[in-house]
Amino acid sequence: MKKILLLIVFLTPILAFSQTQTIHRNSDIAAMVQEISPDRLEEYINGLVSFGTRHSLSKDQEDCGIEAARQYVLSQFKSFEAESGGRLSAKIDYYTVEKDGRRIPEDVRMGNVMAILKGTNPNDDRIFVVSGHLDSRVSDVMNAESDAPGANDDGSGVAALIEMARIMSKRPYSATIIFVAVSGEEQGLKGATYMAQKAKAEGWNLAAMINNDMIGNSSSSGTSIKDNTRVRVFSEGVPLLETEEMEQLRRYTNGENDSKSRQLARYIKEIGERYVDQLEVKLVYRNDRFLRGGDHTPFSREGFTAVRMCEFNENYNQQHQDLRTENGIQYGDLPEHIDYEYLRKNTGVNLAVLASLASAPSVPQEVGIDVSQLSNSSTLKWKAPATGDVMGYYILMRETTSPVWEKKFFTQNTNLTLPYSKDNYFFAVQSVGGDFVESMAVFPHPIR
Repeated sequence: MKKILLLIVFLTPILAFSQTQTIHRNSDIAAMVQEISPDRLEEYINGLVSFGTRHSLSKDQEDCGIEAARQYVLSQFKSFEAESGGRLSAKIDYYTVEKDGRRIPEDVRMGNVMAILKGTNPNDDRIFVVSGHLDSRVSDVMNAESDAPGANDDGSGVAALIEMARIMSKRPYSATIIFVAVSGEEQGLKGATYMAQKAKAEGWNLAAMINNDMIGNSSSSGTSIKDNTRVRVFSEGVPLLETEEMEQLRRYTNGENDSKSRQLARYIKEIGERYVDQLEVKLVYRNDRFLRGGDHTPFSREGFTAVRMCEFNENYNQQHQDLRTENGIQYGDLPEHIDYEYLRKNTGVNLAVLASLASAPSVPQEVGIDVSQLSNSSTLKWKAPATGDVMGYYILMRETTSPVWEKKFFTQNTNLTLPYSKDNYFFAVQSVGGDFVESMAVFPHPIR
């Protein structure tokens, strides 16, 4: 017995050492994450709350309502233009939403506040969109007059946009990043639908879209959980817009967990946890919360790669509530309920992911896995990405039951054979640029 105990003691450090992981952080991205200020995030949220209501149907007033809030966000974005070297430009993209007999009783003008950080590579037309919604509501979704602070839903998402624009606009990126505070979310995802349809009609090369909706609360109602160490990322499995060819490939390869949106979610988890300490990114295999939706959904419907980031614990005493106190419980989405350290961490995940994606080469092209003959090895082949300087490629591998990639194999070639059976593992390929910035992963199609 003593010998067995000694063997266990001896092996324990060896086993622990064998699982040690090296974390390589790009120094520029790490510095930007550290620059995120909880005090500034609080300042932005207080600024948004000061307008009383931000309901999409509220009347235009100088210091109250959603138009005043739009002008506030626009002024924040514009204040960063001077230090951007001409790369950042801000505007409000106005549009008209027609009455629908439901949540839009009459035609109404809405507007999305946009800060466009132009990419520096003229050959790189990729666009990355990060959003939050500006509008707020109380218990009655049609009540456009009562105070609706919307500190968390979705002042937290808009504050994150402003802070990211402040920090990121000082540095160049190959691709373009659009920070957008959309309107009309509570009235039926109106602003996001308008933008997604516009992107499709104008042929944007929209590589990825991240929707941030409620990322500042760390306590739950009912269960009284308080936890600022986890955040959720929702992603679709079967794409909302799936062609017949896509469906055939999915069924043939059993790739229902390898949609482009799910690859983006895995990317967010890996990069977010790489740069933000004391935060676990939890992958939720749903397009959104049960029977609910968000501003990423219209982008998914148009065939774009889109996900939602959301706090792990929701507090329904503060969500969609009239301001009141009942039985000693304070109801309403007020600034004092925000966990600003949690919001800082979630903003950091967004920033690190966007900076990595916009700096990295585009994805490898024509990624395939050889199925010309039966083999216990797996051969992957691909072509160089359309844009960006490539240092090499990662071949990613995971067991079929694993939600995340488990191993990475680096190569400078455009093909690699691994002694692992395609029957037992899933694979994908990433482009790798300088300082090991990585593109999203591409799931391979069978090649004969």
